[in-house]
Amino acid sequence: MYLKNLKLWNFRKFGSSEKIDLAKPNLNLDFTEGINVLVGKNDSGKSAIIDAIKIVLKTHSYDWYKIDQDDFFLNTEHLRIEIVFENLEIEEAKHFTEWLGWIEDADGKKRCYLRLILEVRRNIVSNRIFPADVKAGIDPVGFQLNAEAKDYLKTTYLRPLRDAKSELVPRKNSRLTQILQAHEAFKNKDLDHLLVGLFKDFNNSVEKYFLGKNNDDEDLPKEDLKGKELKTDIDSYIKSFYDDSKESAFGVKGNNLKTILEKLELSIKDEVNPGLGTLNRLFMASELLHLQKRDWSGLRLGLIEELEAHLHPQAQMQIIEALQKQKQIQLILSTHSPNLGSKIKLENLIICSNDSAFPLGPNHTKLKKEDYSFLERFLDATKANLFFANGIIMVEGWSEEILIPAIAQRLKEQGHISKNLTEAGVSIVNVGNTAFQQYSRIYLRENDTTKIDIPVAVITDVDVRAYKLDVDKNEEGEIVKTYTKEDVDDIKQRSTMKREEIVQKFNFQNVKTFVAVDWTLEYALSKSTSLSKLFFQAFKKSHPQIDEGNIEQELGKKLINKGLHKTQIAYEVAASIEKNSVLPIDETDQSIKYLIDAIKYACND
Repeated sequence: MYLKNLKLWNFRKFGSSEKIDLAKPNLNLDFTEGINVLVGKNDSGKSAIIDAIKIVLKTHSYDWYKIDQDDFFLNTEHLRIEIVFENLEIEEAKHFTEWLGWIEDADGKKRCYLRLILEVRRNIVSNRIFPADVKAGIDPVGFQLNAEAKDYLKTTYLRPLRDAKSELVPRKNSRLTQILQAHEAFKNKDLDHLLVGLFKDFNNSVEKYFLGKNNDDEDLPKEDLKGKELKTDIDSYIKSFYDDSKESAFGVKGNNLKTILEKLELSIKDEVNPGLGTLNRLFMASELLHLQKRDWSGLRLGLIEELEAHLHPQAQMQIIEALQKQKQIQLILSTHSPNLGSKIKLENLIICSNDSAFPLGPNHTKLKKEDYSFLERFLDATKANLFFANGIIMVEGWSEEILIPAIAQRLKEQGHISKNLTEAGVSIVNVGNTAFQQYSRIYLRENDTTKIDIPVAVITDVDVRAYKLDVDKNEEGEIVKTYTKEDVDDIKQRSTMKREEIVQKFNFQNVKTFVAVDWTLEYALSKSTSLSKLFFQAFKKSHPQIDEGNIEQELGKKLINKGLHKTQIAYEVAASIEKNSVLPIDETDQSIKYLIDAIKYACND
């Protein structure tokens, strides 16, 4: 069985001021059978989703979770959580027979499902939350679940910033003790367990040592009698404090299995003074034992918040790779790590944004099958920043990535936008080529009514040359290259048609395309009324051998022959913008207006 669907009404940020309509949940989220990873900016609802699940299901750690005032959306008086499980095996379904519903597939085959319902009300005036319990069934209200059924639905939960060191230390009722007690190696066993006998043997040896004897009741060598002397000294005090019948007894208290387990410590063999990262991995491994229990016919669901806690990037990669290989278990994770975002298969990601959640599986996006393979190979950690952004600017090269932040900062200083890219939470994604469609389709929904509200700006060149190259031979048979400027009207017409074609290709839902008016970014900068002076300074610095008397043609030649030092020029221009605090950027500058408009769109300005 696996958790197929979660619906929320008026739970935390997922709510509305309208009366609850069961046909219109504020969140309707599907999960996959294996691993599910919630990504998104802070306060996007990741923790709320995980908390809703564990409030209904409870956890193996026996922590107490209940609805409180902050769980209600604003001033609403009524919240509801629904969880649906599907693919129940016969051994699993037998625990929930009286609460099961049935679905008929397109081919007429029937399969069962289990729906859990938690509905809670409150009185805002008296600040009282009315008692409520989890119910199950196919009708809107459901019927009470018994304790045994609830026990089969418990989940394994790892909280964010978990204190692994504290959880693993030997102590009374430690988390490690609870985990071990629930395992089949120790469950329902006590004095007859082998460990109890081993501890008795150990304590007998300890007792004999302090009596000056070995295990064969022979006297110890003189140099080993310090323990006997110590006991004699303590006993002299005890007898004076009590009477002659009292004496001390050394040993490890362990008269039953539970007290023995409370003394066990889990560590990595030969690891001395392990750090938080190692302890965190060890604690995760022990907690996840619940998911691999043999002869267990209950739920195998793990909830992990901030998987990356205390882990360096390589450890994060190793763990997520291992978790993705797990079989027969379901995991729902949350993360803020681009490293993890780049390592997880795209179809297992769920983007949380502005009171909604968007799975990226094939049934939900406009990504094609080959897009998933492409992105799995090329979506690295730098590009995975897009999963945590308020806005996204997609560019095809380093020049735009270097230059755009400097332009955005100057636009902010001039009051044209309210925040720079960092303040607005905008990520620049350098796709390295013109493969924008594969990346932009991540944000395109199969159902157009469920548009993701994260603005995605695609910046690209129009790639209509302003110069043409003619190659001929002179009388001596030598190749002669001639660079001639194209007809202005012809360029304008072809550029207009090309821009319309590009826009039509990429513009969908929240994805907007911004195309250069002139040839490439560099040619646009050369025509810019705001930045042309800085551009030509950088051009001459990067290419000192050019003919400055015919500098525009020199630029055309470099672009045609792919000999332009684009990255170096972009760096020089960006540095000049930052140094020249009084340089104005004209919003109406037609050559770079496409850059300005893209920045404004991504920044929501």
